[in-house]
Amino acid sequence: MARVDTAAVRLRRLREGGCTPAQAWELFDSLPAVRVDAITTGRWHGDELDTGHPWGGLLGESGWRGKQFDDPETVQPLLFSGPDRVVFPVDPRRVPLALAGRVPARSLRLARRMLPVLRPFLRARTPGARLRDLEYRGSVSAAMIYDHLPIIDVFRAVDDDTLLGVMDRRGMPEPYFFVLHRERP
Repeated sequence: MARVDTAAVRLRRLREGGCTPAQAWELFDSLPAVRVDAITTGRWHGDELDTGHPWGGLLGESGWRGKQFDDPETVQPLLFSGPDRVVFPVDPRRVPLALAGRVPARSLRLARRMLPVLRPFLRARTPGARLRDLEYRGSVSAAMIYDHLPIIDVFRAVDDDTLLGVMDRRGMPEPYFFVLHRERP
């Protein structure tokens, strides 16, 4: 019997063993595009794909939870939760991206513990991004465009409940790969 090598299996192997950016690109480019109208609304739990990127581990250690898509015009690009497990949207303009890659991931544990105290200052009051279909690397797929930052997250479908994303940020030499899993109500 032939072994089925699905995208989900390939992603799991890369997540378990780590991968190079070239391997992540190979998987990303092999995945089917996903259109904005096919992305289910609601919360999506986030995790990174470790490619050795300087931001590796930062989001997880800082309390990043994922993203929320309400409709194409109403997107919360950064959901966080602290030790109290309260999930809340963070205004991307209040995240010190200039420190990313310069601060060890483990040092962000203190910031995560402080999230309940910092919540009123960090909380987003309005959506911080929107979804559009965009051509990227030869394929038109859903992309999340930040309102106030030079960042575009482009998505490809791993399966009905999983997206592989790549953060394309102006001035960042290598993109940051991440995975989104649909949260079921």
